[in-house]
Amino acid sequence: MPLTARPHKVRFVAGTFALVFIVVFTTVAILLRNTPTGVFFQPSDQVAMAGIGVLLACGALWFTRPKVTADAEAVYVRNLLGTVRFDWSVIVSVSFPEGASWARLELPDDEYVPVMALQSVDGVRAVEGIRELRRLHREAHARQ
Repeated sequence: MPLTARPHKVRFVAGTFALVFIVVFTTVAILLRNTPTGVFFQPSDQVAMAGIGVLLACGALWFTRPKVTADAEAVYVRNLLGTVRFDWSVIVSVSFPEGASWARLELPDDEYVPVMALQSVDGVRAVEGIRELRRLHREAHARQ
């Protein structure tokens, strides 16, 4: 049975921040036209202000991107900057070090890859994801 995991609490927080950015910057854009300062704002200034809110919202939502997918053959880790595929044969272990923010795949030669989809703030969800990854890792190595 394949595993697919994504961060849970980060999605809620990032979604809330994205909504706040859009509401605040759109409100400022609407009110920007009526300022008593004597500065004359163009409609393009209002559009730019709303656009900044959209860009900030997209930046906040970028933190919801991490995802890990694993099956009997391989693990696909999607962090903030891309997706990497690892065959189970190159993975030494799956760990969640004490005090770490997220899990990691231990590779040969003391290298590792963070798995940002399994975050410590998610509590039980992260524990279940780690257990499932470890089970798939054991099964894959038992077949070899």
